[in-house]
Formats: sequence, structure tokens, C-alpha cells
Amino acid sequence: MWEQVLAIGAKIYAANLVRYVFFAGLAYLFFHVIWKSKFTHKRIQKREIESKKIAMEIGYSVATMFIFACMGMLVFIGKKSGIFQNYKEIQEYGWGYFIFSILAAILIHDTYFYWAHRFMHLKWVFPRVHKVHHLSNNPSPWAAFSFHPIEAVLEAAIIPILLFIMPMHMLAIFIFLIHMTMMNVLGHLGYEFYPKNFLRNPIGRLNNTSTHHNMHHRLVNCNYGLYFNFWDLIMGTNHEKYQSEFERLAGQAPAHEENSKPQEAQVETAII
Repeated sequence: MWEQVLAIGAKIYAANLVRYVFFAGLAYLFFHVIWKSKFTHKRIQKREIESKKIAMEIGYSVATMFIFACMGMLVFIGKKSGIFQNYKEIQEYGWGYFIFSILAAILIHDTYFYWAHRFMHLKWVFPRVHKVHHLSNNPSPWAAFSFHPIEAVLEAAIIPILLFIMPMHMLAIFIFLIHMTMMNVLGHLGYEFYPKNFLRNPIGRLNNTSTHHNMHHRLVNCNYGLYFNFWDLIMGTNHEKYQSEFERLAGQAPAHEENSKPQEAQVETAII
């Protein structure tokens, strides 16, 4: 059995690594290399990301993928022991439940992340666990999984938690992980592509943006949410200048368009 467990772990590690490199790598390649000059006006922080910081982000992320694989092995053992409820045949619960389980997993994860994140910002926890992630105060897409090993365990724990709470098809877990990776990379993208009025829309207001998480990296004690803004709104933990900063960044025009307009005095914000 242990040979089987190790083989499963190796497959999960490879799959996690491919998922990370594919999404973070493509985002970095297109927006920080190929289209870098094209989208300069969309950059949240104008300063360049240091190459040594990118190397650090990749190093921690590769280690995180190993811890995620260990959690996958734990899930495999738990499934064999009847603790976890992943299943193979969609017909067992039907397509309606299949879709519901993905949506429920996203909402549960968002809640779990917010409160785990708040816990990691406690004064005695932050320097020991979460500070590693905040070393990327100007994050790149490679920072999506740049965690201290203890934080990586906390992040990976969402899968066994979900499978303990409810049955999930393996494809549903895969879709959930793809969604999680894409949104994590978006949060660390370093560019803001949502339209300027996005937060004035009642639905848009409930979703997080790249600006939201980038501000968290710079300012630390605000903007704790993952996918949605529910908990930040309820708990009053959005930065007071989040919306104005988002609209300033989202409303910036390309340099050639800015040069054709009359110059206006810019107000320097305290958060830069």
C-alpha cells in the first residue's frame, strides 16, 4: 500500500507543479515580458519586480507543491479508511450535485481562507508563518503559492476539510483546484484589468480584484479576502482607500492617450 501511496503522491506533485508553472508562467510571460510595455498603464506598482524575489517565490512555491502532494496522499489514505468522501461516478449523485459541490467548495474555501488569513496576521503568528508570503511586497504571478511550510499546510487543508464535509467527484476537485489557481494568479498578477466602474456594480463589488490583494501585500493589515469581498465588507477590513485606488488604477489610459490630454494635478495617496 505504501508503494501505491508514494506513487499517488508523485503524480499529485507533478500535476500540482504543472498547474502552477502553466498558469503562473503564462501570466508572467505575457504580462511581465511579452506585453510588458503594452500594459504599463495597467501596472499596479510601477517599480520593477526584483529577479531575486521571483527566484524566492518560485522556490517557496515548488516546496508548497510538495506539501500539497503530501496532503493528497493523506486524502488517498483517508479515502481508503472511509474518512473522506470523494467518488468516481458522476451518476452516483447526479450532475446537479456535481455543479453544486463545486460552487459550495468555492464559497467554503473563501470563508476558510478569510479566517485562516486573519489568524495568520495575529502578532505572534505572522512572523513565524505568514511573513514569507509578504516578502513579496510587489508580487509577481509566481508568488501565488509562495508560502512558509506551515502556511502551505493550512492552505492545503481545505481539500480534506471539503471531503470530510461533503462528497466530491474527482473532476469537481480538479475544477475547484483550477479555479483556485487561476484566481490566486490573478490576485498576484500585478495588473488591474477590470473596468473602472467594476466596484460600483452590486455584483462586481462582491468580487475581489488584483488591486485588492496587491494592496494587502503592500499594506499588510487590510483586504484579507480571497475570491469574494463578502467577509471584508462584513468585518470592515477593506482598506478605506481601496475603491478610490482601484478606480485610479483601472481608469489609467495608455501613455500616448495621457499625453494627448491636458495635464491634471495628481493627488498623491498615502498608500503608495
